Amino acid sequence: MVTFEQIRQNPDIQAYIEKADESLSALGYTEHSFAHVSRVSQTAGYILETLGYSAHDVELVKIVGYLHDIGNLVNRVDHSQSGAIMAFRILDHMDMDAGDVATVVTAIGNHDEGTGVPVNPVAAALILADKSDVRRSRVRNPDASNFDIHDRVNYSVKKSVLKINEERTLIKLKLDVDVKYGSVMDYFEIFMARMILCRKAAEKLGLQFKLIINEQQLI
Repeated sequence: MVTFEQIRQNPDIQAYIEKADESLSALGYTEHSFAHVSRVSQTAGYILETLGYSAHDVELVKIVGYLHDIGNLVNRVDHSQSGAIMAFRILDHMDMDAGDVATVVTAIGNHDEGTGVPVNPVAAALILADKSDVRRSRVRNPDASNFDIHDRVNYSVKKSVLKINEERTLIKLKLDVDVKYGSVMDYFEIFMARMILCRKAAEKLGLQFKLIINEQQLI
């Protein structure tokens, strides 16, 4: 089996992630480089491992998390689909098992709101891990007076934690938000579609999704 460590250390993949993030930086988007994909990979692995999925599935979802945004190299628009095609070529050349390639490609192609659907547990875990990565350190704009709404919302989040309860019935996204930079309404304005997708992803995994901002449950 192709391992997560092989993916993480592959120089071609590193170059694609780096160049994709350069394009997003030029467009004014938040950070989508190694910090983001590493966190998504780790969180997605935590979700499936906590829910008792096999070590094989956990390894696959970590690979998915690491590769999920490489399509931004082509274009931000439809980056999930282009990223899925890129991942197919990379993994096929690495002689990954066809069934595993199919799982990875399906998950990447279904991770973005608007077109994404949590069609399997790996896709569901990726969605939850990706959409929960909201944090101040992703903002690149150094001038707070020039923030757009995405900058304001991300910068306002001092801490974000995605946690599954001990009974494995709930998955909670807890955000500590500094309302000086962004309001709760700002968050919903840009993230409502993402939160709905998270709720569907949680349901695919047999969980209830809850969003808690500043200790107040909102979903």
